[in-house]
Amino acid sequence: MHEVRVALETFKTWKEVPAPKRGEVIRQLGNKLREKKEELAQIITSEVGKIYQESLGEVQEMIDICDFAVGLSRQLYGLTIASERYRHKMTEQWHPLGVIGVITAFNFPGAVWAWNAAIATVCGNTIVWKPSELAKETAKYIHAICEEVSKDNDCDGVFNLIKGDGRLGHQLARDKRIPLISFTGSTKVGRNVFEVVARRLGKCLLELGGNNAVIVAEDADLDLATRAILFGAVGTNGQRCTTTRRLIAHKDISKELTQRLLRAYEQIVVDDPLSEKALMGPLINRKAVEKFELALKVSELEGGEILCGGKIRDRYVKPAIVKMPSQSDIVRDETFAPILYVMEYETLEEAIEINNDVSQGLSSSIFTDSLCKAEQFLSAVGSDCGIANVNIGTSGAEIGGAFGGEKDTGGGRESGSDSWKAYMRRQTNTTNWSNELPLAQGIKFGD
Repeated sequence: MHEVRVALETFKTWKEVPAPKRGEVIRQLGNKLREKKEELAQIITSEVGKIYQESLGEVQEMIDICDFAVGLSRQLYGLTIASERYRHKMTEQWHPLGVIGVITAFNFPGAVWAWNAAIATVCGNTIVWKPSELAKETAKYIHAICEEVSKDNDCDGVFNLIKGDGRLGHQLARDKRIPLISFTGSTKVGRNVFEVVARRLGKCLLELGGNNAVIVAEDADLDLATRAILFGAVGTNGQRCTTTRRLIAHKDISKELTQRLLRAYEQIVVDDPLSEKALMGPLINRKAVEKFELALKVSELEGGEILCGGKIRDRYVKPAIVKMPSQSDIVRDETFAPILYVMEYETLEEAIEINNDVSQGLSSSIFTDSLCKAEQFLSAVGSDCGIANVNIGTSGAEIGGAFGGEKDTGGGRESGSDSWKAYMRRQTNTTNWSNELPLAQGIKFGD
């Protein structure tokens, strides 16, 4: 693949560029994104259907991660470790991996690429990006910005874009020259990518499915909870990996909370996503609509009551709320559409068990005014998700914290914190500055 060859050749020189100099390239990329924020947001909205305000937020997220990576470029660090041997010094240092393959999904066609690209490149890697076929124009526009910045800094070949269907993604996964594949998408495809990469002993960074729950305790602020659940369930047309898909409400407040949500849902305008009045746009394609309709039918067969929601026209749907008697198979299955399943609980232990009783483990939240309930939810006996929040919703993660989840979500971590380590290889160094050669563990070998 031509783009991989270019990335490999560029890596030979890029890895020797001082990290703060690499950070300067990313700083300029962030500034270009600031200049083109509105135009890029319009392209995202037109192509994938999320409302314009959310697309503006996505581009801002790209800008924010560039700022984060610029600072990171002066903070890549290793450890100094005490040696057991006389006049020996042990240290750790980190080196770039090489060419990073980045495969992204349609719902965040720019932000997820930026999480990977901004951090991986300041770490000294080069990038080969395979975007979703459903977001080609967004990828083309972003890559043009990258080419402009690369030309200004004489670093052509750091950012590379490949165009094509899923077969190209699998070709990247099989390529032994690519030490790390970062894949964002469905659990089904992610599992296949992982198996292919594992067979060649490569590394994977996986961001897969999410079946995220909000627990609302009997002492919760229901105004706060309603607003958070509304955005979590409806934002990005219900097509976020962090979308709120399950509401686990205490039996004493379940009815009132559901009524509040139904009133709020009545106010949702489903329209052209470029319209200022729209809070929801169309689903990504006809297949997504069919899955939405099928899930509603199955939920009724499993004892659910559809309180609102359904198809409107073409790819436009009204977001659904479904009251469920228990957590059935359809609830455990992630439908990538705006369906909120409502269930009741009596004890917090029961609510946490429901929260954890799905194969995915991405994001979770609890609404409560009780410190004890909040700490129980955040403890080792609480949520088993990679993200656990108190009195905020499941979606809208900040770039400063590592993003990702457990179980079928894949275990990957991207964006903030120390996620940069995923894009580098660790090297342990020992220096002997004595005139002797003692062995570790006090081993004697010969005289």
